Amino acid sequence: MAKDKNKVPDNTEKKEFSRRDFLTIGGAAVAGGAFAVCAPLTSEAQEKTEYPLSTKYLICDSKNCAGCYGCMIACSIVHEGQANLSLSRIQVHRSVLESYPADIQINTCRQCPEPLCVINCPTGACHISKENGNVRMVNADECIGCKTCINSCPVIPHRPIWNHVTGKAIKCDLCTDTPYYNKKGGVNGSQACVEACVANALKVVTELPDQKDISGYDRNLQPPRKPMPNFMGAPKAKATHE
Repeated sequence: MAKDKNKVPDNTEKKEFSRRDFLTIGGAAVAGGAFAVCAPLTSEAQEKTEYPLSTKYLICDSKNCAGCYGCMIACSIVHEGQANLSLSRIQVHRSVLESYPADIQINTCRQCPEPLCVINCPTGACHISKENGNVRMVNADECIGCKTCINSCPVIPHRPIWNHVTGKAIKCDLCTDTPYYNKKGGVNGSQACVEACVANALKVVTELPDQKDISGYDRNLQPPRKPMPNFMGAPKAKATHE
């Protein structure tokens, strides 16, 4: 009898693939492709971009904040020409259900060393202003209102905020662009929020605050207590008897 050419040799098992086998093999192939795409980049591509640090930072003392909202009113007035708390670059949050010191929080822009708002802005509206001490700020003329800078900010609540009047993003610029301010602002001038604070709970510093947590920006700004004066005078010497 002639040998059947189509017959599978005895030493070979015919493999029938099940649906599970197909999915397993397909998943492995996809994973392999993904691994190839995610393969380590070259040293040149891995090189981290360094951004110039801001020369000034706004820090706060929420434990000593009076919760008067004076800083917020001052901020909105010098920037927008109106007293509007929702248009303030600095935000004070009060929680009546919390006890001291968690009852008041001051949220300021951190002028991040690696500013995601700047990195992810598609138009360059959010930028590092070299001529203004490397302050991270928003150019309103170039902002398209996409909210990318707001969504990119790692801080909660986000420090770029939404201007519902203009439909664009705004953020703290250390009073660099303050058309309604009667003083010179910016890194070489004064800041309206600091000037308006009656509790001395705001201060501008030159050193980069600790980036690990909020404590780098929220710290004790109060001067040391003065020693209690002795109103009674020196104690009288006890009388001695011979």
